[in-house]
Amino acid sequence: MLSTLRLLWGYRGFVLGSVKREFQLKYRNSLLGAAWTVLNPLAMIVVYTVIFSQVMKARLPGVENGYAYSIYLCAGSLTWGLFAEIVGRAQNVFLENANLLKKISFPRMTLPVIVVINAGVNFTIIFGLFLAFLLLFGFWPGWVVLAAIPVLLIQLLFSIGLGISLGVLNVFFRDVGQFFNVFLQFWFWFTPVVYPATILPERGRPLMELNPMYAIVQSYQGIFVSGQAPQWGALLYPLVLGVVLSLLGLRLFRKHVGEMVDEL
Repeated sequence: MLSTLRLLWGYRGFVLGSVKREFQLKYRNSLLGAAWTVLNPLAMIVVYTVIFSQVMKARLPGVENGYAYSIYLCAGSLTWGLFAEIVGRAQNVFLENANLLKKISFPRMTLPVIVVINAGVNFTIIFGLFLAFLLLFGFWPGWVVLAAIPVLLIQLLFSIGLGISLGVLNVFFRDVGQFFNVFLQFWFWFTPVVYPATILPERGRPLMELNPMYAIVQSYQGIFVSGQAPQWGALLYPLVLGVVLSLLGLRLFRKHVGEMVDEL
């Protein structure tokens, strides 16, 4: 693990340069350029807050705040969006960079790192706008917002571990990526992003708790809707699963990195 970190640090210039280049290519030939990184998430937040709170009058059970459901939806959607972006791109990262892998010698592990940093930049921008909305409209949850940092770290660990594992497997078994894209759609609706978990029948709760994203999403929503600290015991499951998946992903990568180029 330490040797991998040292190797990645030695190629930090390559990683940061790739992140910058991808960001520039994303908005090349666009009149507004990088402004779209703000306009797109801002539009989403406005739609969620105006449509659901003012037009549809959506309410969370037991919460009087008219904007509570909009905040609940934003917190869940942003969390899920980061997870889906990291895992979705990581599972294809080696396939999409096949030509680069065949022509240039560099640490292959830098590719997933680039994916995570790019996703992190996007998430930072949109989450920053979300926090600005909470502050400007008087919904700031207080110092408990700092509890979102360890929750984010757990989420990143889980997302990276799952993404790398799928990325290596997808090189040898292309159905893995296709299957996971379908599975991800069901996973989204199995996670209380757009609906509160309290509407589920009691007998369905134990099954829901098997979903590692359940505790993560619920932690964010509890922080920003109710100003409540997460239930740290519930986050132990996704934390342990994230560690296991990260170790599995690294093991798969180290074992098959030499064969991957031949399969691409």
